[in-house]
Amino acid sequence: MDTATPAVTVALHDGTRVVAESVQVDARRHGELLLPAVDRVLADAGLKLDAVTDVVVGVGPGPYTGLRVGLVTAATFGSALSVPVHGLCTLDGLAYAAGLEGPFAVATDARRKEVYWARYEDARTRTEGPAVDRPADLADRLAGLPVVGAGAVLYPDAFPDARGPEHLAAGALAGLAAERLAAGGELLPPQPLYLRRPDAQVPKNYKVVTPK
Repeated sequence: MDTATPAVTVALHDGTRVVAESVQVDARRHGELLLPAVDRVLADAGLKLDAVTDVVVGVGPGPYTGLRVGLVTAATFGSALSVPVHGLCTLDGLAYAAGLEGPFAVATDARRKEVYWARYEDARTRTEGPAVDRPADLADRLAGLPVVGAGAVLYPDAFPDARGPEHLAAGALAGLAAERLAAGGELLPPQPLYLRRPDAQVPKNYKVVTPK
């Protein structure tokens, strides 16, 4: 599952192929959409939750509110089912889904007129990032490279060679995780990659209204 971008996405993978998948793009309803998506995917596969042997969750980078929905849900399932919970960089999932052969980059919307980005040698090998920057500051650095993801679509002046997919589908995340686990590789801990402070902060010098 992944909620690090506007796409709320869940997939069930049997270690070889995607059995069922759901993708809904709605940046404001991660909490409302995720659990129904899990139920729908399991129903489409004709399975119950206790059939799950591992949980893979996208750890971002992504905005604080959306990202934590997926991470908390994954941790809850892992605890309830007594199964491992693995983390995977969301940008790695997009790179894997793109399947490009040569060097390229991935960029997602980080809001504040910035993008989360990483550079890849191929669909499975990240060589730089993840990081967060303004598109204009990356234009020269990534010049000549295809750029995958919604960040490229949002800023065509900086990323003229935008490629799909625009949003991550969890089947790609699961497929990459299955490959790495089968090869004996290690995945990330299920901890968030925020890369910057959350938008919501306690205001400074706020007025005290409680009685003395």
